[in-house]
Amino acid sequence: MLELIKATIIGIVEGLTEFLPVSSTGHIIIAEQFVHMRESKQFMDMFNYVIQFGAILAVIVLYFNKLNPFSGKKDAEEKKQTWILWFKVIVAVIPSVIAGLALNDWMDAHLMTWQVVSAFFIIYGVIFIFVEKHNEKQTPRHTNLYTLPWKTALFVGLFQVLSIVPGTSRSGATILGGILVGASRFVASEFSFFLAIPTMIGVTILKVGKFLLEGNTFSGAETMVLFVGTLVSFIVAIIAIKTFLGFIKTHDFKAFGYYRIVAGIVFIVLGLMGVLQGNLS
Repeated sequence: MLELIKATIIGIVEGLTEFLPVSSTGHIIIAEQFVHMRESKQFMDMFNYVIQFGAILAVIVLYFNKLNPFSGKKDAEEKKQTWILWFKVIVAVIPSVIAGLALNDWMDAHLMTWQVVSAFFIIYGVIFIFVEKHNEKQTPRHTNLYTLPWKTALFVGLFQVLSIVPGTSRSGATILGGILVGASRFVASEFSFFLAIPTMIGVTILKVGKFLLEGNTFSGAETMVLFVGTLVSFIVAIIAIKTFLGFIKTHDFKAFGYYRIVAGIVFIVLGLMGVLQGNLS
């Protein structure tokens, strides 16, 4: 029962932060320092990625009609636009697939430290504040998700590659990329959500496959822990996405920038106090 409570806590943290530009990885790292789950390191390395699948399911549920090219509610032109949107997502995800397969294990081994995580919390916090202040008097060029240019989609995909570095935030990097090339906050955020679907499904398959290929199996307790964490992540992500989209209709991202800076400072303090270990992977 205690492990299920801990899985619930991690699931809440994941669901809250996966689609906000604040780095879910960094928040899960902090949460794990206090919940101390008893499962093996191999299981936890897989668990921390797979529960993100719950958050992805939230996007699929919330946007099912918008993402479904077979929807009976759409006419022929709308179905065509949906297919084109999916092709743009596929094009945008290719850079992170290539970089992820090549560099993910190396990044985990060499960059998963509190120094790196805290630094990138702060760096991207400053960037968000700078970009938002620079864009205060700018009018977005791309305000329709379906007409987002192919080059813009690819550029956002290139920004997603940056999220391989711990503490960056996948959603933060992609949203920032979208804003920099003229997308509105809402369009940049929605495209970031959709880009997460193939990305995180691929990561889930990769992590579970690696876990099993290393000779590990799921015990009954581990299966329940994984199920609970994923389910909670799904439920919380639905609430977080709706709240986030409502927020950015009337606010910019500077608040997230300031939050990232504060969180980075907290990370540094915890690291200097010895609460965080040198290698967090």
